[in-house]
Amino acid sequence: MVWGCSHNFLPNNNTKLTLKHTYSYASSIGRQKNVSHLKMSAAMDDNTFSSSISTTNIERPLANFHSSVWGDYFLSYTPQLTEISSQEKVEFEELKEKVRQMLVETPDNKTQKLELIDTIQRLGVAYHFENEIQTSIKNIFDASQQSENKDDNLYVVALRFRLMRQQRHYMSSDVFKKFTNKDGRFKETLTKDVQGLLSLYEAAHLRVHGEEILEQAMSFTLTNLESMGPKLSNSLLKAQVSEALSQPIHTNLPRVGAKKYMSMYEENESHNDLLLKFAKLDFNIAQKVYQSELYEFTRYWWKDLDYANKFPYARDRLVECYYGAVGVLFEPQYSRTRKIQAKLINIITMVDDTFDAYATFDEIVAFTNAIERCDISAMDLVPPNLRHAYQVLIDFFNEMEQELTKEGKAYRVYYAKFVMKKCIRAYFKEAQWLSAGYIPKCDEYLKNGSASIGIILMAVTSLVGLEEFITKETLEWVINDPLILRASGVISRLKDDIIGHNFEQQRGHVASFIECYMKEYGASKQEAYAAVEKEMANAWKDINTEFFRPSQVPTFVLERIINPTRLVNGFQENDFINTQGEYKDKITSLLVDSMKI
Repeated sequence: MVWGCSHNFLPNNNTKLTLKHTYSYASSIGRQKNVSHLKMSAAMDDNTFSSSISTTNIERPLANFHSSVWGDYFLSYTPQLTEISSQEKVEFEELKEKVRQMLVETPDNKTQKLELIDTIQRLGVAYHFENEIQTSIKNIFDASQQSENKDDNLYVVALRFRLMRQQRHYMSSDVFKKFTNKDGRFKETLTKDVQGLLSLYEAAHLRVHGEEILEQAMSFTLTNLESMGPKLSNSLLKAQVSEALSQPIHTNLPRVGAKKYMSMYEENESHNDLLLKFAKLDFNIAQKVYQSELYEFTRYWWKDLDYANKFPYARDRLVECYYGAVGVLFEPQYSRTRKIQAKLINIITMVDDTFDAYATFDEIVAFTNAIERCDISAMDLVPPNLRHAYQVLIDFFNEMEQELTKEGKAYRVYYAKFVMKKCIRAYFKEAQWLSAGYIPKCDEYLKNGSASIGIILMAVTSLVGLEEFITKETLEWVINDPLILRASGVISRLKDDIIGHNFEQQRGHVASFIECYMKEYGASKQEAYAAVEKEMANAWKDINTEFFRPSQVPTFVLERIINPTRLVNGFQENDFINTQGEYKDKITSLLVDSMKI
């Protein structure tokens, strides 16, 4: 999620600098961080910098960020306009019960049950029927383990395989051997089965390391779908292929994919009217919740911050940051957590711009020292011109602590502060590399980059505010760099590097994974891009491996770790430049345009 453009600035020594490419989710999951000549040895010395830092006679060229494309738009969504009517509530509950009944009454041993579960999930309403779906999937999985499945329908076999793995049941990829020749390659006759190829393609995204048959499946389906897609005469099938190639189910955000799927599902002559109506109503009701939250955000938080006057150098991206929070936690009942996450993304975006577009070297170091303490008692360390920024950060954590104390969950705030500081430290590491003119090895770059991208920040804050019971052990597990979190960070970092690379090269040399790889291996840019794709594919296998591994970590915790990566995965190159084009359309689709029922 890259908002705004890169820029140069003159630090207090008036020396023009080449800027280093660093990222944070908070700055939009990946915009440039331009920090100059930061000396790490000085950064942690509280005695070196204090509020006595001179802030006069410093020219501060403000970054040329475009203003908010939304302005006060969401103030128009008054409580009266976003109120969910009694009629909507009654109709919603009636339809939900009918869908539940349909789900329960459809036999588990029928293909119709697989298709029904898949449709419910892709329409974005599966969160209403988690218990029923879990029970059915387990029954289907147990039955498949007890007897050899002789189904020779590729579409059905691949659909069953994907649904099992999505629910953390590790079904063997050997089920696809019947569709291969003696040489292990998939039969050419399958190329006539477009639905089967689509189903296999989606299933292959849940592969783990060492599953050669699924590697073959990915290559086979990708090649054929890309070739035949534009030539398909069936408009619906053509749209399905195009969407799958653009955003596979496993790597896409559930709520974002749901609206597109509704339109395609409606075009299907065999669609279920009742299910479609329920999905549309659910979408519209949830959208009203989002609009109400944005109304409150704009009126009671953003306006009180006096953001435009206090932080004129920073990007005004309230709505874009909120969209990110919805992507990770779309379920209407998670309102508090969405607000916590959206606020933190906004605040860290402002902090990032403070580093990049405003503060001098001395001020950055002093500011960082204070952030390490993250307490009002450290205010004396902060230069006067940065105290508004520091106060906003402190107020945010105090507000969170007051809210969670009421429920006996104040201990969770420690984890939010911990990951925020970790993200800031990663910025310093990148700044240290810049100071030394050092281009790191690829492994070193990714280790640090997976922290600076801010995925751990998103993952932990999405858990901190949840009403659900979450043990300290789970939170400790999350902040101690489990493989699934590291892999999520790697994917997000590399995706960011890809979508921003061409734009950055137009602005001057910036070190990213591309440059690191080219230098370390003497490779071409094309070879570096191929290495990025390979790294990302391996990281997804790491995520899948950890997702399927038996553990005490609840599934919803793992989903909160993966969803920020899915969010980043959905961004395109234009999104890196500004928020006025395609990205605005994405937000409009989710937060403004309702479904016609």
